[in-house]
Amino acid sequence: MTYIEELGAKAKAAEGAIAAASAMEKNAALKAIADALNENAARIIEENKKDIAAAEANGISKVMTDRLMLDEKRIAGIAEGVFGVIKLDDPIGSVDYGTVRPNGLKIQKVRVPLGTIGIIFESRPNVTVDAAALCLKSGNTCILRGGKEAYHSNKVLCEIMRSAVKSAGLPEDIIQFVDDTTREVTTQLMKCSKYLDVLIPRGGAGLIKAVTENATVPVIETGVGNCHVFVDESADPEMAVNIVDNSKTQRPSVCNAIESLLVHEKCAEKILPMIKARLDEHNVEIRGCEKTKAILGECVVPATEEDYATEFLDYIIAVKVVKDIDEAIAHISKYSTKHSECIVTNSLANAEKFQKRIDAACVYVNSSTRFTDGSEFGFGAEIGISTQKLHARGPMGLKELTSVKYLINGNGQIR
Repeated sequence: MTYIEELGAKAKAAEGAIAAASAMEKNAALKAIADALNENAARIIEENKKDIAAAEANGISKVMTDRLMLDEKRIAGIAEGVFGVIKLDDPIGSVDYGTVRPNGLKIQKVRVPLGTIGIIFESRPNVTVDAAALCLKSGNTCILRGGKEAYHSNKVLCEIMRSAVKSAGLPEDIIQFVDDTTREVTTQLMKCSKYLDVLIPRGGAGLIKAVTENATVPVIETGVGNCHVFVDESADPEMAVNIVDNSKTQRPSVCNAIESLLVHEKCAEKILPMIKARLDEHNVEIRGCEKTKAILGECVVPATEEDYATEFLDYIIAVKVVKDIDEAIAHISKYSTKHSECIVTNSLANAEKFQKRIDAACVYVNSSTRFTDGSEFGFGAEIGISTQKLHARGPMGLKELTSVKYLINGNGQIR
């Protein structure tokens, strides 16, 4: 039995207990986790410092290092997120559909846990807690494999959560931590179909591609966000500046930040300098087309085909001036990762056309793409942003971590 199979066997053995746990029991375990996180903040910070030191020594960018950093405020925020999950309705046992057939059979379609969920993720250690909390509340066991850059943080968080769950009367093995970040063990996880019911990768394009190409376990794709804002000719200039600025610079290292800006040629000469002035406050590098360079000058780095296809996760933005909404839609359709796309416009017709034609999980009109988030959507913490179409799409909350079961009751019917 491989290392991952051992973890899988433990998780499967604990499945029955968490699947049958009442909402009260699960909430008690979640409260124990939240309290333990706050009580052990100093211990978590000490372990996190090891990851930060390693990141700095390895030359990881300040933006990416910021994703790793945990302080008392962030730990309190993570704990608050767990309290938020407690407040959410328990989806397990809820009835999606019910009917009585002409022959008297009573049929109900009810929500049940997926089972054992494997999650492979990068960088942000808060994902460790978010994932465990959502899996627990939805009646699932989980196997968590974080990136090596957050190893010490993830390990201590899992140790704290496992102890808290045990103190609340549930098996600690409902939360498993992969204590080995080698490629070999990660491949074992991707192929552990004997014990895993679903695998969720959460990270950059390289991780998503590796998982989807190698896994034999069913996969829910999440994470990669080559997101766009299109500023239409009728857009309010101040609104456009605010939305582009927030979407790009509020937190550039996350998947719902924009990477490309498209501007209608009829308003480009007015709006592009306004946007540049705001982006300059954050030292954003602009990579643009010839028309963009003609308007903004030599500060613009000529954009390549690769730039328009890149998720920078940094203070870099690709810009293109387009002749109309159709060219904008065609550009987005070519380069989008189907995550979050936005149009800024005062035209109802163009707003409706954009939302109908753009194929993405979240399509915005006059709003920052930074709202693509489980908490902002009212789902509590999220497991990730699904960019696929099967089973779950967009921010994945509790319901997306469940499946269904049909319950049929009769009184002797035969066919």
